[in-house]
Parts: sequence; C-alpha cells; structure tokens
Amino acid sequence: MGSCCTPDNSCSTGADATTATAVAEGTSTVYAVTGMTCGHCRTAITNSVSALDGVISVDVDVTAGKVTVVTGGEPDDAAIAAAVDDAGYELTGRA
Repeated sequence: MGSCCTPDNSCSTGADATTATAVAEGTSTVYAVTGMTCGHCRTAITNSVSALDGVISVDVDVTAGKVTVVTGGEPDDAAIAAAVDDAGYELTGRA
C-alpha cells in the first residue's frame, strides 16, 4: 500500500541506504518539550516538525520530554519551536 518495505523489513527500492547516509550526514539537535503525555503527542509533534524544510527525521521521547531533530544543515530553532507550538506543546530550549 505505497510502502517500499518487504516482509523481511528490507527496502525494495534501496532508499534505506540513501536515508541512512542522509541521517549520518545530518545535524542532530535535542530539544526539551513540555506538555507531552502520550502517543498522540508523539504523532502531533512528529508530523508538525517533519513538515519543515530541511528536517530529515524526528524522534520524540515523551517520557523524557525530549525531541531529537535531524536536519540537513544547521537547525532553524525558531521554526522548530513554532512547529512544536502549532502542535500544542512548548519547546523550552535545547536539551
């Protein structure tokens, strides 16, 4: 259904090698975010921040209150803070 993954979790298009390279070359920044309590919070923040230009990946740790954003260059802290705010949460700074 639109997925390139095969039943053994390998990527049939070879895109995983490209993604791994991009992530390895990206800049990883960890932010402290308040107000997250559940999986819905994780999804809302992931979707909002992932939509920003230059964002390669987003990992949300609800329990720790941390959001790790991997970008293609230097992250735009203001844009990331605005995306978190738009999702209904507060970015309190870099962790």
